[in-house]
Amino acid sequence: MNAPIADSAVTRRHPPLDSDAFDALLARLTSEFAAGAAHHDRTAEFPHANLTRLHEFDLLSLTVPAALGGAGASLPQALKVVRAVARGEPSTALVLVMQYLFHHRLQGNPHWPVELRERVAREAVRDGALINSLRVEPELGTPARGGLPSTIAKRSADGWIIDGSKLYSTGSPGLTWLAVWARSDETPPRVGVWLVHRETPGVRVGSEWNHLGMRATGSHELVFDNVFIPASHAVDVHPPGEPGAGLDALGFAWMSVLLSAVYDGVARAARDWFAQWAAERTPGNLGAPLASLPAFQQTLGRIDALLFSNRVLLDASAHTEHVTLDEAPLVKYTVTNQAIEAVQLAVEASGNPGLSRDNALERHYRDVLCARIHTPQNDSVLQGAGRAGFAAYVHA
Repeated sequence: MNAPIADSAVTRRHPPLDSDAFDALLARLTSEFAAGAAHHDRTAEFPHANLTRLHEFDLLSLTVPAALGGAGASLPQALKVVRAVARGEPSTALVLVMQYLFHHRLQGNPHWPVELRERVAREAVRDGALINSLRVEPELGTPARGGLPSTIAKRSADGWIIDGSKLYSTGSPGLTWLAVWARSDETPPRVGVWLVHRETPGVRVGSEWNHLGMRATGSHELVFDNVFIPASHAVDVHPPGEPGAGLDALGFAWMSVLLSAVYDGVARAARDWFAQWAAERTPGNLGAPLASLPAFQQTLGRIDALLFSNRVLLDASAHTEHVTLDEAPLVKYTVTNQAIEAVQLAVEASGNPGLSRDNALERHYRDVLCARIHTPQNDSVLQGAGRAGFAAYVHA
Protein backbone atom coordinates (compact mmCIF):
# COMPACT_ATOMS: atom_id res chain seq x y z
CA MET A 1 0.00 0.00 0.00
CA ASN A 2 1.34 3.44 -0.89
CA ALA A 3 2.38 5.63 1.99
CA PRO A 4 1.02 9.16 2.35
CA ILE A 5 3.26 12.06 1.54
CA ALA A 6 5.87 12.82 4.14
CA ASP A 7 8.62 14.65 2.23
CA SER A 8 6.61 16.79 -0.19
CA ALA A 9 7.21 20.51 -0.27
CA VAL A 10 3.43 20.88 -0.02
CA THR A 11 2.22 20.99 3.58
CA ARG A 12 -0.27 18.21 4.28
CA ARG A 13 -3.47 19.28 6.00
CA HIS A 14 -4.81 15.82 6.73
CA PRO A 15 -3.52 13.07 9.03
CA PRO A 16 -1.89 9.97 7.51
CA LEU A 17 -4.29 8.07 5.24
CA ASP A 18 -4.27 4.98 7.42
CA SER A 19 -4.95 6.29 10.91
CA ASP A 20 -7.75 6.67 13.42
CA ALA A 21 -7.56 10.46 12.98
CA PHE A 22 -8.11 10.13 9.24
CA ASP A 23 -11.09 7.85 9.81
CA ALA A 24 -12.51 10.41 12.24
CA LEU A 25 -12.06 13.16 9.64
CA LEU A 26 -13.95 11.13 7.04
CA ALA A 27 -16.77 10.43 9.49
CA ARG A 28 -17.04 14.16 10.18
CA LEU A 29 -17.19 14.94 6.46
CA THR A 30 -19.88 12.29 5.95
CA SER A 31 -22.02 13.98 8.58
CA GLU A 32 -21.39 17.47 7.20
CA PHE A 33 -22.23 16.50 3.63
CA ALA A 34 -25.33 14.55 4.69
CA ALA A 35 -26.68 17.68 6.38
CA GLY A 36 -26.77 19.51 3.05
CA ALA A 37 -27.69 16.61 0.76
CA ALA A 38 -31.42 17.31 0.69
CA HIS A 39 -30.77 20.93 -0.30
CA HIS A 40 -28.51 19.89 -3.18
CA ASP A 41 -31.09 17.38 -4.37
CA ARG A 42 -33.96 19.85 -4.18
CA THR A 43 -32.16 22.73 -5.90
CA ALA A 44 -29.71 20.77 -8.12
CA GLU A 45 -27.12 23.25 -6.84
CA PHE A 46 -23.57 22.10 -7.54
CA PRO A 47 -21.76 21.19 -4.27
CA HIS A 48 -18.99 23.79 -4.48
CA ALA A 49 -18.74 24.04 -0.69
CA ASN A 50 -18.30 20.27 -0.30
CA LEU A 51 -15.49 20.25 -2.84
CA THR A 52 -13.85 23.20 -1.09
CA ARG A 53 -13.93 21.18 2.13
CA LEU A 54 -12.31 18.23 0.37
CA HIS A 55 -9.59 20.51 -0.96
CA GLU A 56 -9.09 21.93 2.52
CA PHE A 57 -7.90 18.48 3.58
CA ASP A 58 -6.03 17.76 0.30
CA LEU A 59 -8.55 15.12 -0.68
CA LEU A 60 -9.01 16.38 -4.25
CA SER A 61 -5.37 15.54 -4.99
CA LEU A 62 -5.34 12.18 -3.23
CA THR A 63 -4.32 10.17 -6.32
CA VAL A 64 -1.81 12.72 -7.64
CA PRO A 65 1.66 11.15 -7.28
CA ALA A 66 3.66 12.10 -4.21
CA ALA A 67 6.44 13.54 -6.37
CA LEU A 68 3.99 16.21 -7.58
CA GLY A 69 2.55 17.03 -4.16
CA GLY A 70 -0.33 14.57 -3.99
CA ALA A 71 -0.83 11.67 -1.64
CA GLY A 72 -0.10 8.93 -4.18
CA ALA A 73 -3.04 7.01 -2.74
CA SER A 74 -3.66 3.35 -3.40
CA LEU A 75 -7.02 2.03 -4.56
CA PRO A 76 -8.03 0.86 -1.04
CA GLN A 77 -7.24 4.34 0.29
CA ALA A 78 -9.21 6.06 -2.48
CA LEU A 79 -12.08 3.63 -1.84
CA LYS A 80 -12.16 4.61 1.82
CA VAL A 81 -12.61 8.29 0.96
CA VAL A 82 -15.21 7.74 -1.76
CA ARG A 83 -17.28 5.54 0.55
CA ALA A 84 -17.35 8.23 3.21
CA VAL A 85 -18.23 11.05 0.84
CA ALA A 86 -20.91 9.03 -0.98
CA ARG A 87 -22.64 8.11 2.25
CA GLY A 88 -23.02 11.82 2.91
CA GLU A 89 -23.66 13.35 -0.54
CA PRO A 90 -23.24 11.11 -3.60
CA SER A 91 -23.09 13.82 -6.28
CA THR A 92 -19.96 15.15 -4.60
CA ALA A 93 -18.59 11.61 -4.54
CA LEU A 94 -19.16 11.08 -8.25
CA VAL A 95 -17.23 14.25 -9.12
CA LEU A 96 -14.48 13.05 -6.78
CA VAL A 97 -14.34 9.63 -8.47
CA MET A 98 -13.79 11.23 -11.87
CA GLN A 99 -10.95 13.29 -10.38
CA TYR A 100 -9.33 10.24 -8.80
CA LEU A 101 -9.58 8.13 -11.94
CA PHE A 102 -8.04 10.79 -14.14
CA HIS A 103 -5.10 11.55 -11.88
CA HIS A 104 -4.44 7.90 -11.14
CA ARG A 105 -3.59 7.35 -14.81
CA LEU A 106 -2.43 10.76 -15.98
CA GLN A 107 1.28 10.70 -15.18
CA GLY A 108 1.64 7.27 -16.78
CA ASN A 109 0.24 8.47 -20.11
CA PRO A 110 3.25 8.92 -22.42
CA HIS A 111 1.19 10.70 -25.07
CA TRP A 112 0.67 13.85 -22.98
CA PRO A 113 3.41 16.50 -22.97
CA VAL A 114 5.19 16.25 -19.61
CA GLU A 115 4.69 19.94 -18.83
CA LEU A 116 0.91 19.66 -19.29
CA ARG A 117 0.66 16.49 -17.19
CA GLU A 118 2.55 18.16 -14.38
CA ARG A 119 0.65 21.44 -14.66
CA VAL A 120 -2.72 19.70 -14.32
CA ALA A 121 -1.44 17.70 -11.34
CA ARG A 122 0.11 20.66 -9.53
CA GLU A 123 -3.03 22.76 -10.00
CA ALA A 124 -5.07 19.96 -8.42
CA VAL A 125 -2.75 20.04 -5.41
CA ARG A 126 -2.45 23.81 -5.10
CA ASP A 127 -5.91 24.97 -6.16
CA GLY A 128 -8.13 21.91 -6.04
CA ALA A 129 -8.51 22.14 -9.82
CA LEU A 130 -10.87 19.48 -11.17
CA ILE A 131 -10.63 17.59 -14.45
CA ASN A 132 -12.91 15.14 -16.25
CA SER A 133 -13.15 13.34 -19.57
CA LEU A 134 -16.00 14.51 -21.82
CA ARG A 135 -16.99 11.80 -24.28
CA VAL A 136 -20.77 11.37 -24.68
CA GLU A 137 -22.51 13.24 -27.53
CA PRO A 138 -26.17 13.85 -28.45
CA GLU A 139 -26.06 11.82 -31.68
CA LEU A 140 -23.42 9.24 -30.75
CA GLY A 141 -24.44 8.38 -27.23
CA THR A 142 -21.82 6.58 -25.18
CA PRO A 143 -18.64 5.85 -27.16
CA ALA A 144 -18.31 2.53 -25.34
CA ARG A 145 -20.75 1.15 -27.94
CA GLY A 146 -18.64 2.27 -30.90
CA GLY A 147 -18.55 5.13 -33.37
CA LEU A 148 -16.54 8.29 -34.00
CA PRO A 149 -17.20 11.60 -32.26
CA SER A 150 -18.94 14.45 -34.05
CA THR A 151 -16.90 17.02 -32.13
CA ILE A 152 -14.29 18.35 -34.57
CA ALA A 153 -10.78 19.67 -33.96
CA LYS A 154 -9.60 21.82 -36.87
CA ARG A 155 -5.98 22.80 -37.41
CA SER A 156 -5.22 26.50 -37.28
CA ALA A 157 -1.97 28.34 -37.86
CA ASP A 158 -0.86 28.00 -34.22
CA GLY A 159 -3.20 25.49 -32.65
CA TRP A 160 -6.60 23.85 -32.90
CA ILE A 161 -10.21 25.04 -33.12
CA ILE A 162 -12.76 22.83 -31.34
CA ASP A 163 -16.44 22.73 -32.37
CA GLY A 164 -19.12 20.40 -31.05
CA SER A 165 -20.93 19.47 -27.84
CA LYS A 166 -20.71 16.92 -25.04
CA LEU A 167 -23.49 15.57 -22.85
CA TYR A 168 -23.35 14.44 -19.22
CA SER A 169 -20.26 16.51 -18.45
CA THR A 170 -20.13 15.56 -14.77
CA GLY A 171 -18.77 18.30 -12.55
CA SER A 172 -18.94 20.95 -15.29
CA PRO A 173 -19.70 23.92 -12.96
CA GLY A 174 -16.53 23.15 -11.02
CA LEU A 175 -14.16 21.81 -13.67
CA THR A 176 -10.96 23.63 -14.55
CA TRP A 177 -9.86 21.20 -17.28
CA LEU A 178 -11.96 19.45 -19.94
CA ALA A 179 -10.45 16.40 -21.65
CA VAL A 180 -12.55 16.51 -24.82
CA TRP A 181 -12.86 13.42 -27.03
CA ALA A 182 -12.95 14.57 -30.65
CA ARG A 183 -11.73 13.83 -34.17
CA SER A 184 -9.51 15.96 -36.34
CA ASP A 185 -10.52 17.45 -39.70
CA GLU A 186 -7.63 15.61 -41.37
CA THR A 187 -7.96 12.87 -44.01
CA PRO A 188 -7.96 10.30 -42.57
CA PRO A 189 -9.03 11.79 -39.23
CA ARG A 190 -7.27 11.25 -35.95
CA VAL A 191 -9.27 10.57 -32.81
CA GLY A 192 -8.46 11.29 -29.20
CA VAL A 193 -8.27 13.89 -26.46
CA TRP A 194 -7.84 17.65 -26.78
CA LEU A 195 -7.33 19.47 -23.47
CA VAL A 196 -9.49 22.59 -23.03
CA HIS A 197 -9.44 25.03 -20.13
CA ARG A 198 -12.98 25.67 -18.87
CA GLU A 199 -12.57 29.45 -19.11
CA THR A 200 -11.57 29.41 -22.77
CA PRO A 201 -13.80 31.70 -24.88
CA GLY A 202 -16.45 29.73 -26.74
CA VAL A 203 -17.12 27.14 -24.02
CA ARG A 204 -20.67 27.42 -22.73
CA VAL A 205 -23.42 25.38 -21.08
CA GLY A 206 -26.12 24.06 -23.42
CA SER A 207 -28.94 22.01 -21.91
CA GLU A 208 -28.74 21.73 -18.14
CA TRP A 209 -28.72 18.50 -16.15
CA ASN A 210 -32.24 17.84 -14.86
CA HIS A 211 -32.45 14.18 -13.90
CA LEU A 212 -34.33 11.93 -11.52
CA GLY A 213 -31.38 11.39 -9.21
CA MET A 214 -27.78 12.49 -8.59
CA ARG A 215 -29.18 15.93 -9.28
CA ALA A 216 -26.23 17.98 -8.02
CA THR A 217 -23.53 16.50 -10.27
CA GLY A 218 -23.71 19.44 -12.69
CA SER A 219 -23.64 17.00 -15.62
CA HIS A 220 -24.66 19.66 -18.11
CA GLU A 221 -24.20 19.69 -21.86
CA LEU A 222 -21.08 21.69 -22.74
CA VAL A 223 -20.96 23.37 -26.14
CA PHE A 224 -17.68 24.24 -27.88
CA ASP A 225 -18.12 27.05 -30.39
CA ASN A 226 -14.93 27.99 -32.23
CA VAL A 227 -12.80 27.25 -29.16
CA PHE A 228 -9.09 27.85 -29.71
CA ILE A 229 -6.45 25.78 -27.88
CA PRO A 230 -2.66 25.64 -28.34
CA ALA A 231 -1.14 22.98 -30.58
CA SER A 232 0.36 21.19 -27.57
CA HIS A 233 -3.12 20.58 -26.13
CA ALA A 234 -3.78 17.77 -28.61
CA VAL A 235 -2.62 15.53 -25.80
CA ASP A 236 -3.58 11.98 -26.80
CA VAL A 237 -4.53 11.79 -30.48
CA HIS A 238 -4.18 8.75 -32.78
CA PRO A 239 -5.50 7.30 -36.05
CA PRO A 240 -8.73 5.31 -35.46
CA GLY A 241 -7.94 1.79 -34.36
CA GLU A 242 -4.41 2.59 -33.26
CA PRO A 243 -3.79 1.73 -29.61
CA GLY A 244 -3.90 4.77 -27.38
CA ALA A 245 -3.83 5.14 -23.63
CA GLY A 246 -7.08 3.24 -23.04
CA LEU A 247 -8.05 1.56 -19.81
CA ASP A 248 -6.00 -1.50 -18.92
CA ALA A 249 -6.94 -4.08 -16.27
CA LEU A 250 -5.74 -1.79 -13.48
CA GLY A 251 -7.69 1.18 -14.85
CA PHE A 252 -10.87 -0.89 -15.19
CA ALA A 253 -10.46 -2.13 -11.63
CA TRP A 254 -10.16 1.42 -10.31
CA MET A 255 -13.20 2.55 -12.30
CA SER A 256 -15.35 -0.43 -11.31
CA VAL A 257 -14.48 -0.20 -7.61
CA LEU A 258 -14.77 3.56 -7.14
CA LEU A 259 -17.87 4.04 -9.28
CA SER A 260 -19.61 1.17 -7.51
CA ALA A 261 -18.62 2.58 -4.13
CA VAL A 262 -20.68 5.72 -4.83
CA TYR A 263 -23.90 3.71 -5.07
CA ASP A 264 -22.97 1.37 -2.26
CA GLY A 265 -22.61 4.52 -0.15
CA VAL A 266 -26.11 5.61 -1.16
CA ALA A 267 -27.48 2.21 -0.14
CA ARG A 268 -25.77 2.43 3.25
CA ALA A 269 -27.30 5.84 3.88
CA ALA A 270 -30.70 4.35 2.96
CA ARG A 271 -30.10 1.43 5.28
CA ASP A 272 -29.31 3.80 8.17
CA TRP A 273 -32.49 5.80 7.54
CA PHE A 274 -34.62 2.66 7.48
CA ALA A 275 -33.08 1.23 10.66
CA GLN A 276 -33.60 4.47 12.58
CA TRP A 277 -37.13 4.94 11.26
CA ALA A 278 -38.20 1.39 12.18
CA ALA A 279 -36.61 1.73 15.62
CA GLU A 280 -38.52 4.97 16.33
CA ARG A 281 -41.86 4.25 14.61
CA THR A 282 -44.32 2.90 17.19
CA PRO A 283 -47.85 2.40 15.81
CA GLY A 284 -50.56 2.84 18.41
CA ASN A 285 -52.09 -0.58 17.72
CA LEU A 286 -48.70 -2.27 18.21
CA GLY A 287 -47.42 -0.50 21.29
CA ALA A 288 -43.84 -1.28 20.29
CA PRO A 289 -41.42 -0.12 17.59
CA LEU A 290 -41.65 -1.69 14.15
CA ALA A 291 -38.09 -2.87 14.74
CA SER A 292 -39.48 -5.39 17.22
CA LEU A 293 -41.38 -7.25 14.49
CA PRO A 294 -39.75 -10.31 12.89
CA ALA A 295 -40.67 -9.09 9.40
CA PHE A 296 -38.77 -5.83 9.86
CA GLN A 297 -35.84 -7.62 11.47
CA GLN A 298 -35.66 -9.97 8.50
CA THR A 299 -35.81 -7.05 6.05
CA LEU A 300 -32.91 -5.30 7.75
CA GLY A 301 -31.06 -8.60 7.82
CA ARG A 302 -31.52 -9.00 4.06
CA ILE A 303 -30.31 -5.45 3.49
CA ASP A 304 -27.27 -5.99 5.67
CA ALA A 305 -26.48 -9.26 3.90
CA LEU A 306 -26.45 -7.45 0.53
CA LEU A 307 -24.26 -4.67 1.88
CA PHE A 308 -21.93 -7.19 3.52
CA SER A 309 -21.50 -8.85 0.14
CA ASN A 310 -20.77 -5.46 -1.41
CA ARG A 311 -18.18 -4.60 1.22
CA VAL A 312 -16.34 -7.88 0.85
CA LEU A 313 -16.36 -7.67 -2.95
CA LEU A 314 -15.18 -4.05 -3.05
CA ASP A 315 -12.44 -4.64 -0.50
CA ALA A 316 -11.19 -7.72 -2.34
CA SER A 317 -11.38 -6.01 -5.73
CA ALA A 318 -9.50 -2.97 -4.45
CA HIS A 319 -6.49 -5.24 -4.21
CA THR A 320 -6.37 -5.36 -7.97
CA GLU A 321 -4.36 -8.52 -8.33
CA HIS A 322 -7.66 -10.30 -7.67
CA VAL A 323 -9.54 -8.68 -10.59
CA THR A 324 -8.93 -9.42 -14.27
CA LEU A 325 -9.94 -7.20 -17.17
CA ASP A 326 -12.95 -9.47 -17.84
CA GLU A 327 -14.00 -9.53 -14.20
CA ALA A 328 -13.92 -5.79 -13.47
CA PRO A 329 -17.32 -5.06 -15.11
CA LEU A 330 -18.86 -7.80 -12.96
CA VAL A 331 -17.81 -5.87 -9.87
CA LYS A 332 -19.80 -2.88 -11.06
CA TYR A 333 -22.76 -5.05 -12.07
CA THR A 334 -22.89 -6.98 -8.79
CA VAL A 335 -22.31 -4.12 -6.36
CA THR A 336 -24.67 -1.64 -8.00
CA ASN A 337 -27.48 -4.14 -8.47
CA GLN A 338 -27.19 -5.25 -4.85
CA ALA A 339 -27.21 -1.61 -3.77
CA ILE A 340 -30.42 -1.03 -5.74
CA GLU A 341 -31.99 -4.16 -4.24
CA ALA A 342 -31.07 -3.06 -0.72
CA VAL A 343 -32.77 0.31 -1.15
CA GLN A 344 -35.82 -1.27 -2.78
CA LEU A 345 -36.24 -3.53 0.23
CA ALA A 346 -36.23 -0.51 2.54
CA VAL A 347 -38.75 1.32 0.35
CA GLU A 348 -41.07 -1.68 0.19
CA ALA A 349 -41.00 -2.25 3.94
CA SER A 350 -41.48 1.41 4.90
CA GLY A 351 -44.44 2.04 2.58
CA ASN A 352 -45.64 5.61 2.19
CA PRO A 353 -43.02 7.13 4.53
CA GLY A 354 -40.30 5.66 2.32
CA LEU A 355 -41.69 7.43 -0.74
CA SER A 356 -42.43 10.73 0.97
CA ARG A 357 -40.42 13.71 -0.28
CA ASP A 358 -40.15 14.67 3.40
CA ASN A 359 -37.90 11.68 4.10
CA ALA A 360 -34.40 10.89 2.84
CA LEU A 361 -35.18 7.35 1.64
CA GLU A 362 -37.04 8.62 -1.42
CA ARG A 363 -33.95 10.62 -2.44
CA HIS A 364 -31.66 7.63 -1.84
CA TYR A 365 -33.90 5.52 -4.06
CA ARG A 366 -33.71 8.01 -6.93
CA ASP A 367 -29.96 8.34 -6.52
CA VAL A 368 -29.20 4.62 -6.42
CA LEU A 369 -31.18 3.96 -9.62
CA CYS A 370 -28.69 6.14 -11.50
CA ALA A 371 -26.12 3.36 -11.11
CA ARG A 372 -27.73 1.65 -14.10
CA ILE A 373 -26.79 4.32 -16.62
CA HIS A 374 -23.03 4.26 -16.06
CA THR A 375 -20.81 2.46 -18.55
CA PRO A 376 -20.69 -0.48 -18.76
CA GLN A 377 -24.46 -0.99 -18.67
CA ASN A 378 -25.95 -4.26 -17.47
CA ASP A 379 -26.63 -5.72 -20.91
CA SER A 380 -23.04 -5.14 -22.04
CA VAL A 381 -21.63 -6.61 -18.84
CA LEU A 382 -23.72 -9.77 -19.05
CA GLN A 383 -23.18 -10.27 -22.77
CA GLY A 384 -19.43 -9.87 -22.33
CA ALA A 385 -19.35 -12.25 -19.39
CA GLY A 386 -21.45 -14.79 -21.25
CA ARG A 387 -19.31 -14.56 -24.36
CA ALA A 388 -16.17 -15.11 -22.30
CA GLY A 389 -17.78 -17.98 -20.46
CA PHE A 390 -18.75 -19.76 -23.67
CA ALA A 391 -15.36 -19.18 -25.29
CA ALA A 392 -13.87 -22.31 -23.73
CA TYR A 393 -16.66 -24.47 -25.19
CA VAL A 394 -17.10 -22.95 -28.64
CA HIS A 395 -14.52 -23.92 -31.23
CA ALA A 396 -14.14 -22.37 -34.64
